Amino acid sequence: MPETIYGVRPVIEALRGGRRKVIEVLDATGNAQVAQAAKAAAVPVHKVSQQRVAELAAGAVHQGIVARVSPYPYVELKDLLSTPVPLVVVLDGVTDPHNLGAVLRVADAAGASGVVIPKDRAAGVTAAAVKASAGASEHVPVARVTNLRRAVDQMQRAGLWVYAAEVRGTPYGDLDLTVPTGLVLGSEGRGVRRLVREGCDGTVSIPMLGAVGSLNVSVASAVLLYEAGRQRGR
Repeated sequence: MPETIYGVRPVIEALRGGRRKVIEVLDATGNAQVAQAAKAAAVPVHKVSQQRVAELAAGAVHQGIVARVSPYPYVELKDLLSTPVPLVVVLDGVTDPHNLGAVLRVADAAGASGVVIPKDRAAGVTAAAVKASAGASEHVPVARVTNLRRAVDQMQRAGLWVYAAEVRGTPYGDLDLTVPTGLVLGSEGRGVRRLVREGCDGTVSIPMLGAVGSLNVSVASAVLLYEAGRQRGR
C-alpha cells in the first residue's frame, strides 16, 4: 500500500536514497531541486494545486510538495550488527514521531550504524517522522523488533556492549565507545524500562550542570553518538 511523504527535503532524499520506490511527485510550487532529483530518478512530477497537496499531507507543513512512495523498508537487526564496529541506537518507548525523526537525523549525521525501535507502543517511521528527520530516514537503516530485551540479548551475542542511558549512570567520557556499542535511550517521562535496563551491560549518563535534570532524547543521542565518534577518531 503506497504511503505519502511531504516536504522538499524528505521528497528529495527519497528520490536520491533509492531505498524505496517513489511512484510519483505532486508539486504545487514548481520546485527546481525536486524536479531535478525526480528527473535523475526517472520519477514523474505532476503539477497540482496547493489544496490538493494540503489534503494529501493531512494538514501537515508540506512546503507544496508530496510524493507517493512504497512502504518504509525496515531492516533486520542482524543487518545493523553486521556493519564494521557497530554503533547502534535503541529507542525504548519513544512515541513522538518528531523525536524519532530528530534521532534519525542525528544518527545519519553522526554515522551510526542504525536505529532500533519496538513494533508496539512506539513511533514508527511515518510521514511525520520522515519530515522531522529532514529525509535522513531515507538513508539510516531502522530495525523494528518485537521485543527490545531480546534485541539487547542479540546485540550482546553479536559482540556489542550495550548501555542504557540513565541519570545516575557512568559518565559517557568514562566508557570505551570505540568497541561495538549499543546505546539505549528511553522516553523523557519514563526512561528505559527496568527489564530492558537490566539486560544491558551497564548504564551511561550525560553530566547535567544546570537546573534541568534531563535532555530531549534526540539531544541526548547527539551527545552520546558524537562522543563515540570522537573516541573513534571521526
